[in-house]
Amino acid sequence: MIADRISAQPAQKTHLDIYDTQARSIMATRLGVSEDRLRKAVHIVGSRISTLTSYFHK
Repeated sequence: MIADRISAQPAQKTHLDIYDTQARSIMATRLGVSEDRLRKAVHIVGSRISTLTSYFHK
């Protein structure tokens, strides 16, 4: 059934939960920056993952 396939797909996160230490560590590693620098970027541009990626890849 199509509803089963839709619910089985994992949801893509659009925002980083900066207070989740594991998510913050993974994202910092993925972007190649320190967690401190990632925290500062979230304060500047927000927590949307696509925006953070663009910010660090300028």
